[in-house]
Amino acid sequence: MANPNSGNAPALTKRQIFLRRLLSFVVLWSIILSALFSGNKTLSDTVFLVIMVLLAAAGLLEFYGLAKKRGLPCFDRCGLVGGVLLMVGTFFKLTGHLGLADSHARVNDFETSFLILFVLGLCVRQFMAKDNPNGIAAIATTLFGLMYVPWLLNFIQKINFFFETDDGRFYLLYFILITKFSDTGAYAVGSLIGKHKMIPRISPGKTWEGFGGAIVVSTLASLLFVHFAAGHLRGMNWIHAIILGAILSVTAVIGDLIESLFKREAGLKDSGRLFPGIGGILDLLDSLLFNAPIMYIYLRHVLRT
Repeated sequence: MANPNSGNAPALTKRQIFLRRLLSFVVLWSIILSALFSGNKTLSDTVFLVIMVLLAAAGLLEFYGLAKKRGLPCFDRCGLVGGVLLMVGTFFKLTGHLGLADSHARVNDFETSFLILFVLGLCVRQFMAKDNPNGIAAIATTLFGLMYVPWLLNFIQKINFFFETDDGRFYLLYFILITKFSDTGAYAVGSLIGKHKMIPRISPGKTWEGFGGAIVVSTLASLLFVHFAAGHLRGMNWIHAIILGAILSVTAVIGDLIESLFKREAGLKDSGRLFPGIGGILDLLDSLLFNAPIMYIYLRHVLRT
């Protein structure tokens, strides 16, 4: 008798999963960054917006899918439409096509106003949902999804358009590389000498040794990048490089753990199946989502002169 499992592909090892996720990440962001540095502003802005909207939409669908697996009600269609409008609106606000964009405060005010209107819209949607007795849960879950994915992703847009020159693009490249070097350092050191588990009930593979490796590798990468690209990173020096390298590495690990928490509660190993054997968009973005606002806040309140 044939083995019923003979047709199943062998399970991927932790190393294979990591390398595939890293490859997918490199391909995705290589497309974005190639467009950004193409020299054609129309092309770079268009490609950037399209990919950011696709990331936000796919990430939102995955998050709402996790929520439904957990049995949480949500207005996923409203959340999806709201997420796309938020991303597009912020883009046009940052590029000056939607009213004045002469200060970061105006962009932040736009987002705040949008979130207020979005909550009001969700309440109206609940008024129309005669068969949903869990209005508070549905509104809260839908709103959290919007803030967890597109609102946090919007800080990547703010980093890209932070300066009038190409400095913003170099800071975006810096932010992405340092975050991924944190992931790489955590995996490499954790695989070699990791023995002490961080939070095994949430992420069995995370170790304190890997956490230390993330900080060291990310900080070293930050120093090297700043050394070779100092002329394109306005206000940056080796002190800021050390501080940012350490901070971004810590928040990258935390962001990864937060997404792992969502997956564990939903009883899933991966957030989606967009990439066979790898997972979904949230598996690729988890460490970036909370790092983006940290990078933006540091730019605006520490580095901006």
